[in-house]
Amino acid sequence: MTTGATYFIASADRPGMSVGPPIHELHFDDAPAVNTPIPGPKSKALLDRQQAVDSSAVAYPRTVPIAPEEGRGATLRDADGNTFIDMFAGIGVLNVGHSNPYVIEAVNEQTGKLVHTIDFPTEPRVAFIEKLNEIAPGGLRDANRVVFGGPSGSDAIEGSIKLAKHNTGGTGLIAFQGSYHGATAGALSLTGGKHYKENYTPLLPDTVHLPYPYPYRERAGDGDAEAVCPVGCGAVPGECCGRISCARALEAVRDVLEDPYAGLTNPAGIWVEPIQGEGGIVVPPEGFLSGLKAISDEHDIPLIVDEIQSGFGRTGEWFASDHYGVTPDAVTMAKGIGGAGLPIGAMMYHEKLDTWEPGGHMGTFRGNVPAMVGGLRAIEYIQAHDLLAHTREMGELLRTRLREIAERVPALVDVRGRGLFVGAEFADTDGKTGKEIVAEIQRRCLENGVLVWKAGRTNDVLRLIPPLVITRELVETALEVVADAVEASTAAAQRT
Repeated sequence: MTTGATYFIASADRPGMSVGPPIHELHFDDAPAVNTPIPGPKSKALLDRQQAVDSSAVAYPRTVPIAPEEGRGATLRDADGNTFIDMFAGIGVLNVGHSNPYVIEAVNEQTGKLVHTIDFPTEPRVAFIEKLNEIAPGGLRDANRVVFGGPSGSDAIEGSIKLAKHNTGGTGLIAFQGSYHGATAGALSLTGGKHYKENYTPLLPDTVHLPYPYPYRERAGDGDAEAVCPVGCGAVPGECCGRISCARALEAVRDVLEDPYAGLTNPAGIWVEPIQGEGGIVVPPEGFLSGLKAISDEHDIPLIVDEIQSGFGRTGEWFASDHYGVTPDAVTMAKGIGGAGLPIGAMMYHEKLDTWEPGGHMGTFRGNVPAMVGGLRAIEYIQAHDLLAHTREMGELLRTRLREIAERVPALVDVRGRGLFVGAEFADTDGKTGKEIVAEIQRRCLENGVLVWKAGRTNDVLRLIPPLVITRELVETALEVVADAVEASTAAAQRT
């Protein structure tokens, strides 16, 4: 990796100047390289020390027992010197990679000058908001406001609930089955996953969860086997592209808003992930998001699109809603917008909704200046290196190769996603569930130097969300490891 250099902003008057090093210079050269058992002795010692003092809520080391020490680009090195290809990116946080020098240089410089400013104006804050406007989805460009609250996606969701209620006077919240929106009370209320909120009820009242279109389950024959596609293609579920579940989902939204006995009173808004992340990288059919927007407009309530995991270039567009040509009323953001993994949550919303009084939405850490610098630099790096196109190309490579694997592995039943937001769903085989297969794949990948994660309602989806700076060479190497792990894990399942 190039170090010690000063990087400049590309501009019209300096077209030859680069913004940071090219992506092939960002990574450890030896990845993957695993030279110890997992965990290695130094990682094991740190894991033991952590267990002695840290919370029982700690989760990730239980599945991936390593102690990370240094990251570069799309590679990560642990305390024992083992080097991994990172297909996880800190749950989709590190879109421009670990320790991107173009980002880190500016973050460190800002940290040495000023860190905490609440909501006083600073050059980084204003420049970051202006840059977010430049990449805003659809008609929000030049017609939006941005608010920072707390440092997480959950905080952004809480702000969106306040925004919707304040502007509509409503209290009812419409969300979707399979969704995940965060870990605070309001965000958990919108979240569909029961296990996230067990023992934490009651949460916000008057919240309903409606079906989210799930094309694979429809093709697999879930639901009414005699149903015919409402758009007239004549397909039955086993052949369908997902439009049946799309039409039914939109019908359910309309019913809950219009049926006087549907049970929801005084709705405030609709919250939706344009692609469900924790729910299994579920990509809805064309027409779903635009249909939701039409319904929300008709009923004069805002459509809030949760782009916390799917945004900031992850899908090959700045926001996943861009794929569908939809302008949300509000967009929640976090994860990648901190640039270097720094915590920051934000919401962009249409200027017509900017009706708050001063102090109408607050948060002590709404002025994290280094994170704003990191976000600004990350956008510049993505633009200068054409990472949106690169993300689309690498995502297509991943999905194509995974589908080739599926041709010889019957347990791999669906491959889906957009850009580098990729899911591979596994079904039960004799003796093993899809969840167990994915867990075995994850373990085998870890032992061979590739970090992957899981998703889905029963953790039966292999989730691949690497940094956008991952190179073709690293993708192909990771795919070789994943392919071996898939074939070995499914073969083991068949023997069980």
